[in-house]
Amino acid sequence: MIPTWRLRAAFARRLSAMYGAEVPAYTTLLEVTGEVNDEVARRDPDAGRLGGIERVAAERHGAIRVGTPRELRQAAQVFAALGMRPVGFYDLRDATTSAVPVVSTAFRPVDPEELDRNPFRVFTSMLTTADRRFFDAGLQARLETFLDRRTLFPPELLTLAERAEREHGLAPEPAERFLTLAVAAFELSPEPVDRAWYRELARISAVAADIGGVTSTHVNHLTPRVLDIDALYRRMADRGITMIDEIQGPPRWDGPGILLRQTSFRALDEPRAFREPDGSVTTGALRVRFGEVEARGIALSRTGRARYDALVTETDRRLAAAADEGDGGGPTRQDVARPLWEAGFPRSERRLAAEGLGYFTYAPAAGRPRDGQHPPADLAGLLEHGWLTARPIVYEDFLPRSAAGIFTSNLTGQGTRDTARTGTPYDEHRLAEAVGRPVHDPFQIYAAQQDASLRRALEALGADDALRELSPS
Repeated sequence: MIPTWRLRAAFARRLSAMYGAEVPAYTTLLEVTGEVNDEVARRDPDAGRLGGIERVAAERHGAIRVGTPRELRQAAQVFAALGMRPVGFYDLRDATTSAVPVVSTAFRPVDPEELDRNPFRVFTSMLTTADRRFFDAGLQARLETFLDRRTLFPPELLTLAERAEREHGLAPEPAERFLTLAVAAFELSPEPVDRAWYRELARISAVAADIGGVTSTHVNHLTPRVLDIDALYRRMADRGITMIDEIQGPPRWDGPGILLRQTSFRALDEPRAFREPDGSVTTGALRVRFGEVEARGIALSRTGRARYDALVTETDRRLAAAADEGDGGGPTRQDVARPLWEAGFPRSERRLAAEGLGYFTYAPAAGRPRDGQHPPADLAGLLEHGWLTARPIVYEDFLPRSAAGIFTSNLTGQGTRDTARTGTPYDEHRLAEAVGRPVHDPFQIYAAQQDASLRRALEALGADDALRELSPS
C-alpha cells in the first residue's frame, strides 16, 4: 500500500510539475524561492524554527474554484483521499471592493505529524450563485443550468478517492491511476470557451467568469514558501517578472513573523480557443492564472488575531485620511503599518506567548539547575525563569483579506455589484452543508496542540499549581 501522506506528497509534486509546464513563470518563481531559502538558511542557523528547511522547501499550496455544492463535495472527496480536511471559512465577497462572489475553505492535513510529512493545502472557492448583489434571478438560473451540465471530476476518480480514504492509501497500480486522473482534473482544458457567455459573466466578475464561464476547473495558482518574501519580491522584479503592487498581510518589522505574508506575479495573458456566436473557433487570450509565494509566521490566538484585525483597520483608516489630505504622493501601507505593529505587538516570542497572543508548544527547559525552587503558577513566570521553553506553532491557514487582495490584484476589471441588495448569508455551518463534511475551526486545532504540550510539560515539572491554573478545563 502507498499510504495517504505519500499520495499527498506525490500529488503535490505532480501538480507542481504540471503547472510549471503550463505557466513557465512559475518555474522561475520556484528557482528564485530556492535561491532565497538557501541564502537565508546559510546565514541564519534558526531559519528552520517554523517548520524545518526540508519542509519549507517541499511546501506548496494551490488554489482552485468550483461552482456548486455538488462540485465542492466532489473536490472534498478527492482531497480526503490525500488526508486533507476542510479547515476554516473565508468570505471573500466583502473582503474587497472588487466583485469576488465566492466563499472558500482550505483543504489541508490537520494533525501536526501529517503536516510535517507534507503540508500541502488547496484553497478552494465556491461561487455564490444566489447572491443578488451579483446575479439576478435569470442569470442565476442560466448559470446553475450551465454548471449542472458539466463534470469536473470523472466517476472513476471519485471511486478511487473513496477507496483511498476508506483504506488509508492505495496499492501501486490504482494509486498511479488515481494520481493521473487527479492531476488531469486540474489541468487547463483546451476546449473552446463560449465567448459571449464568458464575456457576460466577466462584466459582473472576472472570478465568476473563470468559474462559470468554462466547462472545467483548473489550478489558478500554486504557491511555494519562502523565508524572506521581501528579498524574493525584489529579485523577481530584477528578473523582469511583473509583481503585484504590494505584499499582502502584516508588514515587515523587527518583531516575530506572524500569520502569513503573500505576494504574486501578475496573471499572464494565455492563449485560449473561443467559440464565437456563429459557431466558428478563434484564438484569443485570458488572464486568470498567476504564481503566488508566501512567508508563514506564528499562529495567533483569538486575542492576537483580534489585535491584528484592529491594526489592519487602523492602517486602512490612516491611509484613507492621508489620501484625502494629500496629492497622491502619500505614505505607503508599509510606512503606516510598521509603527502600528511595533506599538501593538510584543517584539519577542516569549512575550507573545506570555500574553496569550500566539500559539506555541511547550516543553520543560533542559539543564535547569535543581535548586529546590517550586515552579511558578503562571505562564509568564515559567517562561521568564527558565522552567519552560516555547516553540511557535506555524500558521497553516489563510487570511481572507490577503486572499481577496491577491485575487483583486490579478483581475482584468473590478466587476459590478448591486450594493442596494443584501448578500446571501454564509457562515461555516452553511459551508459545511455544501462541503458535506465538518469544517474544522483552525483556532481549535492550534489550541488543542498547544494545550496538550503544556499539560505534558507541567506534569513533567510537577507544577501542580500551574497545571490547575493553566491547563484547559
